[in-house]
Amino acid sequence: MRIANLNGRASLVTEGGAVDIAKASDGAFGPDPMDVYERWSDFAAWAAAATLPAAVPFEPADLGIPVPRPPQVLAIGVNYKDHAAEANIPAPDDLIVFTKFRSSLAAPNAQVELPSDDVDYETEIVVVIGKEGRRIEKADAWQHVAGIAVGQDYSERTVQRRPPVPQFSMGKSFPNFGPFGPYVVTPDEFPNRDSISFHAVLERPGEETITLQDGDTDQLFFPIDESIHRLSQIVTLLPGDIIFTGTPAGVGLSRGILMRPGYRLTSTLDGFGSFTNEFTAAS
Repeated sequence: MRIANLNGRASLVTEGGAVDIAKASDGAFGPDPMDVYERWSDFAAWAAAATLPAAVPFEPADLGIPVPRPPQVLAIGVNYKDHAAEANIPAPDDLIVFTKFRSSLAAPNAQVELPSDDVDYETEIVVVIGKEGRRIEKADAWQHVAGIAVGQDYSERTVQRRPPVPQFSMGKSFPNFGPFGPYVVTPDEFPNRDSISFHAVLERPGEETITLQDGDTDQLFFPIDESIHRLSQIVTLLPGDIIFTGTPAGVGLSRGILMRPGYRLTSTLDGFGSFTNEFTAAS
């Protein structure tokens, strides 16, 4: 099942287009995309049995923030083995956690205004929580997941590294620094939920298109179920929470590539769609 926010309305995406959830359910679920995640068990049961009407085509520009008002936005740093190696950072003993403030979240195909010439990219798998939990056992963690998306954790590195101590959350929370999508894909859609692959390619005017990052969650220090288990020992995870799970090797700091006006970065959840961000100069 693939769930999208289309012009502010919760929708199911099929091969032929999209189905409006509020209309298809005769109002059992509201049009607000948050209603799906706040009532995840009921929604999943309805969707499994529903006879859907014909789908309607839509445009990428119609896609909004898949989960527009998550109660919490959690992000994990240094969670890929190859990224730790390229950054010369020792393997972490526990989760490295920060937040991106909710105002930084963006529709998948959002245009990103660059506040400086020091903006980096980080392609990540984003987990959406569908069931509240505290002290969740690792074996039960996937039962708390509504779905998976791909996202970008854009970072203004000067602010992030501003002394006397790093400001991760501030450097990563400029407007539109957290696009994700294009849809939320339920875990049952993946052939192997512990090996989810994704990548990002960059188009630069007058230059060859290049692949920036290729990732697979089988390279995580703390896989998705382990991350949920560890987060929930401290944080009560709530329906609609989103978790940026970390980035693989190939970030701009290591490659010497930073975002510039006119660049186009396409992030892909392999087998499940992609989105493209264009970059503009600060107005």
